[in-house]
Amino acid sequence: MSKKNKPANSAPKPPVQEQQTKLPELPEDDFDMLDFDDDPLSATGVSRKSLVIFFLIDTSGSMKGTKMGELNTVMEELIPEIRRVGEADTEVKIAVLTFSTGVKWMYAEPIAIEEFEWQRLTASGVTSMGEAFKELSMRMSRNSFLNSPSLSFAPVIFLMTDGYPSDDYKEGLEALSSNSWYKFGLKAALGIGNEANDDMLAEFTGSKDTVVHAYSGNQLAQMIKIVAVTASQIGSKSMTLADQNEQELSDEDVYASKQKMLGQQIQELVSKNESDDVSFDSGW
Repeated sequence: MSKKNKPANSAPKPPVQEQQTKLPELPEDDFDMLDFDDDPLSATGVSRKSLVIFFLIDTSGSMKGTKMGELNTVMEELIPEIRRVGEADTEVKIAVLTFSTGVKWMYAEPIAIEEFEWQRLTASGVTSMGEAFKELSMRMSRNSFLNSPSLSFAPVIFLMTDGYPSDDYKEGLEALSSNSWYKFGLKAALGIGNEANDDMLAEFTGSKDTVVHAYSGNQLAQMIKIVAVTASQIGSKSMTLADQNEQELSDEDVYASKQKMLGQQIQELVSKNESDDVSFDSGW
């Protein structure tokens, strides 16, 4: 399928004439990732903001069959639901990175949710998760996938896998952890089947509350929708930088509030949707 993407040619907006939040001091190499027109958590009022939702999807051979079929089906159903996320002043984009023996983007750049069409995935090969982390880190910058001229929310990053990496995921995660967009982004992960390691996934998200697990096709559909929609809703929410005593909060405080909110809402929704379905691992 061919896509024509409209490059952003509009000139950058003039700086907002109000007090901006102070970003953490970082090495010069990180400046390109912190070249925000606003703060990385969009705490200041803006006219138009951009939110990119990244899906990192395991397409290794162990996902072949029912797992991949169920995932393709639920992702096709999910896109219309995400289109309803956010306010009228929020531009939502989707980027899909798959990893098996190597990594591959579904499209060459993030696609506006109104134009996005799911391309059904197939499974084969090994699990190059560490390579996927490095690729994501390279693309999450103002010089690449986050080059919107509008002001930006921190991205939403959703990892899905059914097993343990075949490469050095810790090396890849270390590289990703130095990326400022990753630090401030909302992160969640889904373990699929009995072989997925939730502790490892918690290393990626930073919290066990933002890791969920699916043991059946029905659970897989439920968990993907719960996590993706909830993370998108919270990710597109502007938050004030003042507490109840009107004390200024740091960027880290705002990020922590959003990530905590994500974990709480995911766990509440998961508990309401618990299923007694028989595990598909015997058939997956």
